[in-house]
Amino acid sequence: MNIWYKMVIPARLGAFRVLCLFAVFEAVCLLDTGMLFPRESSSREVKELNGRWDFRADKSPNRNQGFEKAWYKSRLAETGPVIDMPVPASYNDITQDATLRDFIGWVWYEREVVVPARWIADEGTRVVLRVGSAHYYSVVWMNGVKVTEHNGGHLPFEAEIGSLIRKDPTQPCRITIAVNNTLTLDTLPPGNIQHMDDRTQYPDGYFVQNTYFDFFNYAGIHRSVLLYTTPKAYVDDITVVTDFLDNTGLVYYKVSVQGAATATMKATLMDQNARCVASSSGPSGVLKVVDVNLWWPYLMHENPAYLYSMEVRLMATDGRSTYEDVYTLPVGIRTVNVTSTQFLINNKPFYFHGVNKHEDSDIRGKGFDWPLIVKDFNLLKWLGANSFRTSHYPYAEEILQMCDRHGIVVIDECPGVGIADSRSFGNSSLAHHLAVMDELVHRDKNHASVVMWSVANEPATEMPPADFYFKTLITHTKVLDPTRPVTFATRTDYASDRGAPYVDVICVNSYFSWYYDPGHLEVIPIQLKTQFENWYGKYQKPIIQSEYGADAVAGLHSDPPVMFSEEYQKAVLQSYHNVLDQKRKQYVIGELIWNFADFMTVQGTRAGDHSL
Repeated sequence: MNIWYKMVIPARLGAFRVLCLFAVFEAVCLLDTGMLFPRESSSREVKELNGRWDFRADKSPNRNQGFEKAWYKSRLAETGPVIDMPVPASYNDITQDATLRDFIGWVWYEREVVVPARWIADEGTRVVLRVGSAHYYSVVWMNGVKVTEHNGGHLPFEAEIGSLIRKDPTQPCRITIAVNNTLTLDTLPPGNIQHMDDRTQYPDGYFVQNTYFDFFNYAGIHRSVLLYTTPKAYVDDITVVTDFLDNTGLVYYKVSVQGAATATMKATLMDQNARCVASSSGPSGVLKVVDVNLWWPYLMHENPAYLYSMEVRLMATDGRSTYEDVYTLPVGIRTVNVTSTQFLINNKPFYFHGVNKHEDSDIRGKGFDWPLIVKDFNLLKWLGANSFRTSHYPYAEEILQMCDRHGIVVIDECPGVGIADSRSFGNSSLAHHLAVMDELVHRDKNHASVVMWSVANEPATEMPPADFYFKTLITHTKVLDPTRPVTFATRTDYASDRGAPYVDVICVNSYFSWYYDPGHLEVIPIQLKTQFENWYGKYQKPIIQSEYGADAVAGLHSDPPVMFSEEYQKAVLQSYHNVLDQKRKQYVIGELIWNFADFMTVQGTRAGDHSL
């Protein structure tokens, strides 16, 4: 991390800090394609395609019949039996079919869409198909023509389809999406397919998906599918980096434009009363806000989570026509800094007092659900939590928007969980991991709530290939975004400290008196203190207790406490809290309990051990 970022810089060095911020700003803008969240404006429209889709699982022995027989070339119902499937949702728990719940391989979704006539008639309008996320590998066709494919299960992808829908305006817009949830040693998270060849024990062609993580491998189209429009010349991407000096807020911005030979633009920053507080012309610049309202975390300020709105208005020409595009981005003005003992937001110490979460609920699996999200945020604030970690993959963009609105601080984690096989540290795996970090940072770089990137959870860092792997990955992430610290969470019982020199904050997962020394509550104080002193003594970096806890069966009581009773869970937490309350006065900067709510795991005698 650059030294300017770790230090709280006095106002008299403000000019130096501005120069550094411009350097940082250029680094953040390295990615060259936009993935702005679709928002309606005077120049943009959004059409949701959520609801009932036709669905068919490819249950052929090789799971490849859909491609061999080109199911995408005709209506899916003409290829064989289809069933109703909601989008967004995991398909696993929707039906009563046990084979579909644990299905591994290709499944097919289809829906016919009515496209507004004005979108088709106006050739100056781009029409874009966007999938919020689908797990894991996806291929998309429009009227039988392949338009895009995407490798990765937790981030959005899109394709422009205007030319296809205009090719035959009388033809319905038939969208086909094939999704494959197979995990390999190169995917994130990794897994492997095991073929059972003993015919005295298993039927012909029998195989299972092995995973190295402790949550269910839900699959399907998990987030919204949208059509949205922009003008032919449009705002492709926006990057903001914020700072403040005394009572003046600084918003450094850069806008990239596509489809225009020449363009003019204006950026206008408005407060929550829709009053203009700053404006600037040009594709990049700085917006200066007098008497700034900073973005503060929940419970850290009487007016937390203050958001401005930055409207970017583009006027462009392609030589024949003139286009106007308008996009509005919420902006929270805040700074993030790290010292050897503290995590600073707006130059004041911040303590992560929060939880780990999962995107997981009954019936819908990892499918996005607004009532559940709003309820979760009410529960978070009721708990007094100010933060969470997106264990163990990127969450929906709408969740991060809620964090921005409510002041909930986020450690944004990529899907690099369960990297436990040496073959997962190869060049192919690393290339995919780097691409995923590119997509994650590009998607979430403008969220005020996101203060840290987590590049993995509990990787097997003791393996020799891990050193180069994580040094490359962490360095790459810091180049993508030098404005936020980088970490990964390691576990004290089996992971080494090989990756620790490269991170900015040390995150440690430990389950004393649970996974080891089970039942012995008396060892927690000495083991937890030793853990902290060893990590800090070696690296002099602030530490977050990123996981801790004990499982309990609701309603099971025991006195004296025994494992799985509510009393035992309470005693474990109290023992941890006693030590954390001491160490937070020194160099411990946070505690994230495992877990906010119950979640699904694979079936097995130890499958639920980690759903604490």
